[in-house]
Amino acid sequence: MTVTTLSEHACFDGVVRFLEHQSSELGVGAKLGVFLPQEALSGKVVPVIHVLAGLTANYETFLIKSNIIRFAAQHGIGVVAPDTSPRNTGIEGEDKDYDLGSGAGFYVDATAEPWSKHYRMESYVGKELPLLTESLFPFDATRRGIIGHSMGGMGALIQALRYPERWKTVSVFAPICAPSRIPWGKKAFDAYFGGDLQKWEEYDPTILLENGYKPPSTILLDQGLKDQYLADLKPDALVAAAQQTGQRLQVRTHEAYDHGYWFIQSFIHDHIEHHVKGLKG
Repeated sequence: MTVTTLSEHACFDGVVRFLEHQSSELGVGAKLGVFLPQEALSGKVVPVIHVLAGLTANYETFLIKSNIIRFAAQHGIGVVAPDTSPRNTGIEGEDKDYDLGSGAGFYVDATAEPWSKHYRMESYVGKELPLLTESLFPFDATRRGIIGHSMGGMGALIQALRYPERWKTVSVFAPICAPSRIPWGKKAFDAYFGGDLQKWEEYDPTILLENGYKPPSTILLDQGLKDQYLADLKPDALVAAAQQTGQRLQVRTHEAYDHGYWFIQSFIHDHIEHHVKGLKG
């Protein structure tokens, strides 16, 4: 497979690379960002954290705005950042709305036309991307973590709950917890799955918890109480489902914080520490 390096930047004694490749799952070219800590550059096999950004973001956003690289470098951990959707698929209306199509893949595998051919972000994130990056870089396939924000938080929860064998640790910032109950989710799910309500349930983290799906380890969830989208995120629904089923969920709320990357920057260190415990023991 041909992988093109779009740019490379020294950062905290390691390297950030932005890459492009032809994705078999998405059927189009896909861009991603990777951080290689100093240890990986010297050939040492290192743990890796995949980061999923939210609506309207892309493969650069989390790496640039979250300050994750500073702390990943301190602990010798690699980072992989995919895009938030396929791009330039030729689907009519793909670029029309901020919450559907480009930048809004919701990390699901669509089953309804015209989206089903290209909008396969669940399989891309969970299968193709780890295999690709672990073939290119010294990332340890047995020590993968996943972090997500907002729509990406929903994606991280879906991955950890549906495929705990793929991931060792999971944490989320202000995730969409009950997408089948809110306008964002209903719009996306209606488009991507049509009238298949069973598919809606398969991609709703709260319903997954209610149905007994278990994460690989304790989920760390941070939520700002001044989040302008709090009513749509529904963290209380996820908390209730976890309490009902005895699942491992640590929720921290923060009075002064909103939905953006200033919030993420403030607590990303704690999230890296959470992953370090699970990935490095």
